Amino acid sequence: MRNTNRQTNTRTLADLYRALDRKHAVTITYLKPGDTEPTVRTIEVFDIRTTKNGRIEVHAMCRLRGEARKFFLDRIVSYTPHRIAFVMERDEPVTVAGHVIPFRSSAQLIAHELGRDDFPRYRRTHQPTALEAA
Repeated sequence: MRNTNRQTNTRTLADLYRALDRKHAVTITYLKPGDTEPTVRTIEVFDIRTTKNGRIEVHAMCRLRGEARKFFLDRIVSYTPHRIAFVMERDEPVTVAGHVIPFRSSAQLIAHELGRDDFPRYRRTHQPTALEAA
């Protein structure tokens, strides 16, 4: 088990990218926002992104929940990469309207990857607290 507070984010990201490339599962200890007790999840990483705020999101299939989940890198307390292969199937990528995106060529896949940040997404509205408003 590797503790993230004892290594750089670069090292953690390198291990997660290696697991993604090799299609190996990773067990993480994750601290959900607002919780004091961490949860242990085995995940299958399929994407790592950076938000507009600069936070790093790990998109993965969660074996506990059986669906795609998003984990923030700074909330991962520790992790263990495994040599066990992916076992979960992930849904096909879809458009905003819910239509499956068929990729017939590598150029289409590249265009999709470059343009995926331009798709409209639901945004959370942030209500300032009394401390932030002051």
